[in-house]
Amino acid sequence: MHQGEVKHNGTDRIEKLRRTLLKENVSLARKALGSAFGERAKIALDSLTREFGFSVKGGDLQILNSSWYVTHTGLLRLARRKRCRGIHVEAVDSLCDSAASRFVLKATVYPSKDSAGFVGYGDADPSNVSQLVRGAEMRIAETRAVNRALRKAYGIGICSVEEIGSNPGPTAGASDQHKFPPQNSNGNGNGHKVRDRLCQIIRQHKLDPELVKAYAVDFCGTKALKDATREQVESFVQQLAEAAKKDRDGLLCQLNSYAPPSQEVAG
Repeated sequence: MHQGEVKHNGTDRIEKLRRTLLKENVSLARKALGSAFGERAKIALDSLTREFGFSVKGGDLQILNSSWYVTHTGLLRLARRKRCRGIHVEAVDSLCDSAASRFVLKATVYPSKDSAGFVGYGDADPSNVSQLVRGAEMRIAETRAVNRALRKAYGIGICSVEEIGSNPGPTAGASDQHKFPPQNSNGNGNGHKVRDRLCQIIRQHKLDPELVKAYAVDFCGTKALKDATREQVESFVQQLAEAAKKDRDGLLCQLNSYAPPSQEVAG
């Protein structure tokens, strides 16, 4: 058998496996959700299956209000398949308050040997975790940080279920113990209050709004701030307020890391 034939057969085998996985994913999603499994969710599932090899049965994906979310398990499995070189996690001390069970961690994912790394931040405190896992805020913050860094490293545009809060909501997947709030934007009354508070913090502590915006996008793990959920933005604003109050110099240093190389930022 020629080399070209081997390569062709290998491609055919991978495509066959992906088709089988997609069929299984669609079947499980339709069985769990019934009419709630619409065409938009099916198209998204097709893309996620073919591009990343995610499995609903394996707990890689969950669906909420016809939108797919990747899980921590799914991201770690993807990293393993892609031969990730390593993940480094550290606490952002200036933003942590152990007495209040509030933690912010930074994760750096190195997908390849020569990679400079992809950074993600994760936060957790009693206000944004389920009562069932109170006391494990630091571990949850670590999971959220790793998830955001992994999603950046591998170009995954959907949010992970661990990055959002915990309230009842219909899900499909292998781990249905988690319940999450409906996905929504900031275009409501509460959203205006959050935005007003953010502007107040920026004015009060004389922060650069563009750097704050860049930090917020990174913190929420979305492509744009408008794509973040209300809960994510509220969590960011809370952390920003705490950081500005406790250690403004440390916060400025962190914000400056988002400035373009040619931009000089005054402290």
